[in-house]
Amino acid sequence: MIASVRRPYALRGEHGMTLRESLQGTSAPSATLIIRMLVGAVFFLEGVKKFLFVDQWGAGRFARIGIPHPQIIGPFVGVVEIVCGLLLLVGLLTRLASILLIADIAVAIASTKIPILLKSGFWPMEAEARTDYSMLLGLIFLLWVGAGAWSIDARLGSRQSESRG
Repeated sequence: MIASVRRPYALRGEHGMTLRESLQGTSAPSATLIIRMLVGAVFFLEGVKKFLFVDQWGAGRFARIGIPHPQIIGPFVGVVEIVCGLLLLVGLLTRLASILLIADIAVAIASTKIPILLKSGFWPMEAEARTDYSMLLGLIFLLWVGAGAWSIDARLGSRQSESRG
């Protein structure tokens, strides 16, 4: 009988899983699908808007709020939001997509909501920030629990478990 061989170069995290296994695995309930669909759809549509309405939501908006190189950063952010939004919608590499989108939403909060807070106070900022905070919390949830049972991540995880067992 051949013993299981662990690759010494594989990064291992909690429960001895490799980094790849951790990013694909999930222990989340099936209802996580609802959060994944909501967050994925919002980011996907926000990314699409950056290309359809360049002046209002893409490079033009980035230039107005002082983001450097808006003609490059605007489309880049749009692509990240579209790709990661789609990854969330299908439940593939959910944790990795969540990390990238957390960075995206953190920059959005810092560049648009913090200036409102400093200029106008808490309540005007709160009114503008509701969606951002909801998306941030949804992303943190998905990073924490994974994609849920109804996802490609779960299917890949079960196939890997079957091949080991």
